[in-house]
Amino acid sequence: MFVDELEIHVRAGKGGNGCVSFLRDAKTLRGGPNGGDGGDGGDVILVATTHCNTLFHLTGRGTFGADNGGQGLPQNCGGKDAEDLVIEVPVGTVVMDAERGNVLHDLDQPDKPWVLARGGYGGRGNTHFATATHRAPREAELGKPGEDRRVLLSLKLIADVGFVGLPNAGKSTLLATLTRARPKIAGYPFTTLEPMLGIAQGPGDGTFVLADIPGLIEGASAGKGLGDRFLKHIERTRLLLHLVDCGELPMQPPLDAWRVVRQELEQHSTELAERPTLLVATKVEDDAGRRRAQELATTSGQPVMPISSATGAGLRELVMAVWTMLSQLPRHRVD
Repeated sequence: MFVDELEIHVRAGKGGNGCVSFLRDAKTLRGGPNGGDGGDGGDVILVATTHCNTLFHLTGRGTFGADNGGQGLPQNCGGKDAEDLVIEVPVGTVVMDAERGNVLHDLDQPDKPWVLARGGYGGRGNTHFATATHRAPREAELGKPGEDRRVLLSLKLIADVGFVGLPNAGKSTLLATLTRARPKIAGYPFTTLEPMLGIAQGPGDGTFVLADIPGLIEGASAGKGLGDRFLKHIERTRLLLHLVDCGELPMQPPLDAWRVVRQELEQHSTELAERPTLLVATKVEDDAGRRRAQELATTSGQPVMPISSATGAGLRELVMAVWTMLSQLPRHRVD
């Protein structure tokens, strides 16, 4: 199951209490204080990983709590520091405060840990409280509590290229043709119900990551249809492929389809609407399709690349155009 938003409660470990103890052995009747310090509580650490691409594995877990530090011991022995609790999340996870809504951290780099909640420090044993006038202290510090917080995890997929278009524009078919991804493909709209990723082969050993999101319809930015819930998954992409159905029976005339999606992108994010874009005419498999693609180029004022995932026509040219544009764009986006 694809889960891209999840609220979790985390509690770092409490520090162990300091020990009150005095030296007592066969040769020492009234020795000084020798109570050890308590151990530190465990941190709760988030680590972005490529081993998962959804937050589903974190659902139904309740509170994520790290262990408490060990109690201080006699003979100046410190309590054991608790193990940290490491939580793996997909690369691209944004951590937000659940109450205030502000962004705390963006885990956009793999294998880079970030401390979400710090464990409490261990309390000092009575050894630390001995002075020249107070040589038998019977006090020690209690361990400090760990941080307790509730956060919202929001996943934004990281890809080089994002597909946008109306339902049934051929996005899933193109993804399956260019990559080893196996999205659901059928002759009716809304077969894609969750984002899909795939890795396409560029020139030589080069590769780039493609992201397909569910199709947009008019009013999507206001919550109609699947709404703009999945548009966040292409906010990090460097390049958009705007796919327009120019086949025999398109859902809308190609120009209207192009305008609808452009409008929804602008209403969702002006920056996203200004992202470098390739306009791609799909299902161009006959002379009529080529005429519709040419009309789209003329009326939209944008260059159009005609392709057919069924016959393979134009796919090589599309891959080369994508690779050329990616090589000219910054490698990483900050959104």
